[in-house]
Amino acid sequence: MIHPWQAATWTRLCTLGERLPHALLFAGPPGLGKRDLAEALAARLLCDAPAADGHACGQCTPCQWRLSGNHPDLQRLIPAADEATAGSDDGGADGGKAKSAQIVIEQVRALQEGLEVSAHHHRRAVIVDPAEAMNVFTANALLKLLEEPPADCFFVLVSSAPRRLLPTLRSRCQQWSFSAPDSAALARWSAARDAGAAELLALCGGLPLAAERLAAQGGKAFHERFVRDLGQLPDGDVLRLAGQWESWLKSKEAIAAGFGMVMLVDWLQRWVADLVSVRLGGRVRFFPARSTQLQALAKRCSIAAASNCYNEFVRIRRVAQHPLNARLMLEDMLMRYARTFTGSQR
Repeated sequence: MIHPWQAATWTRLCTLGERLPHALLFAGPPGLGKRDLAEALAARLLCDAPAADGHACGQCTPCQWRLSGNHPDLQRLIPAADEATAGSDDGGADGGKAKSAQIVIEQVRALQEGLEVSAHHHRRAVIVDPAEAMNVFTANALLKLLEEPPADCFFVLVSSAPRRLLPTLRSRCQQWSFSAPDSAALARWSAARDAGAAELLALCGGLPLAAERLAAQGGKAFHERFVRDLGQLPDGDVLRLAGQWESWLKSKEAIAAGFGMVMLVDWLQRWVADLVSVRLGGRVRFFPARSTQLQALAKRCSIAAASNCYNEFVRIRRVAQHPLNARLMLEDMLMRYARTFTGSQR
């Protein structure tokens, strides 16, 4: 599937024809459909008769193999945890042992063995997503394949954090950078969706698929509560709100939606980023519907205080994945936020 904002990139890829490099790196923020484009490109490469628009025909034998999930010349290197999530509704449990969130070296070794066998058709394609899920040993194993690739084998690496890849690995790939769609494309996307989509799109930094995923997880209700609760500060009871948020994060709805400490800290960080922007005379990026509230708050804090609060949240974000005590972390964050403002009771 090619998304509207990828049309120009897709056309460029198709016009390369036989000049297409054997290794590509699709790099950019999550939520732009890089994996979708990689799948479409792999389908095109394996198809016997691509259509005039470059897409796979969907009718030939290789396309039928691919659509059935059994194409022997299409390989995907993804973490076992992602495979489990996409599989059965038991979460991929295997005797209670959690699946790996990394692409492990055994997967690359299995790929190497598979590529030693002649292709079943005329080309082969390998998708690696996310490429940053490889540790140094796995990356070095893949690097050997990229340095001496099998004939007619194309690799597409997908990454939201390309700087985490080995420099030598990046140097073997032609990098294609992806960025958020322009304002016109985002306006068209929002207009075709339910009310509230524009707010979630802004919260996600203009990344449409990230906004879609958030909406599907009940993000609208979470967003509304977040803004409503934050409206109690800086003059409200910080400790009371911290307790409410601890219960919120432990609720069935939050757990089912994957709304946890990391996302909450991220939203707080974005809220304060908007506060800093307003204080500096800039625009509200993540919470545009709350511009009036943010402008009122900006009058109560200095540029230095707002900037310090943002930097503190950046540091907190680094440990939010595994907080030693969630309640204490929430209390600490909210007190730091409240202290940013002059005339507050906290």
